[in-house]
Amino acid sequence: MTINCKGSLVDLSSPKVMGILNLTPDSFYDGGKYKDELQILHQVEKMLREGATFIDIGAYSSRPGADHISIEEEEKRILPVIALILSNFPDTILSIDTFRSEIAKQCIDTGAAMINDISAGNLDKNMIQTIGQLKVPYIMMHMKGTPQTMKSLNQYEDLLKDIQFYFSQKVTEARKEGINDIIIDPGFGFAKNIDQNFELLRKLDLLKLQGLPLLIGVSRKSMIYKSLDITPSESLNGTTSLNTIALLKGASILRVHDVKEAMECIALTNTYREQS
Repeated sequence: MTINCKGSLVDLSSPKVMGILNLTPDSFYDGGKYKDELQILHQVEKMLREGATFIDIGAYSSRPGADHISIEEEEKRILPVIALILSNFPDTILSIDTFRSEIAKQCIDTGAAMINDISAGNLDKNMIQTIGQLKVPYIMMHMKGTPQTMKSLNQYEDLLKDIQFYFSQKVTEARKEGINDIIIDPGFGFAKNIDQNFELLRKLDLLKLQGLPLLIGVSRKSMIYKSLDITPSESLNGTTSLNTIALLKGASILRVHDVKEAMECIALTNTYREQS
């Protein structure tokens, strides 16, 4: 199970870590933390040193109720950072967290390797066609509505069946546009309440029926800190616990704020599997 990132094949048969770099002032955990070039480079170097295969850069906050920003603002936040990172760490595989096709194209042209779209093309009708033309890996996430409305859109007849149907449609659409490398993200916290998030985690292995790599992003999310009555900054141990479950149920990529701990989680689950 490999994906082609700028001519290099990344083997996802062994799970990988995607480190999060938020360039937004209002992200739920690390908003506004990386404000200048030195802070950005220090964090990227740290994540790469700790074992991240991918760095995922986002300039539009997708937390529930987040402020909407213009394409121009997103572009201003993200394009210089891509150039900065690649001038200092040229081999870095950059993933771009955006739902806008225009931003996606500019970022790939600037040197990024893949696109991570929270809406799977639903928020920009040109996105899937654009990815097909760019010939880059595409992470498509399950979500309903927008970051501003999704919190109220958590009604499902059957959560897993609805998500399976969603991905079967989206994957078919992507294949028609010539997208070869597809990764699916079930979207923990996106149009799902806490109970639904845990139901999704329990049944995560059912999504392997799609035959595609699974990206899991539960890092420091509300399903952890609200369940434990703690804060996001206190949620590392809970994140590791849920990442372990996700790995045992077939996760191929862990998208995290804390790379070292996620790498340890992968190492231990790999050892567990080898001894089984």
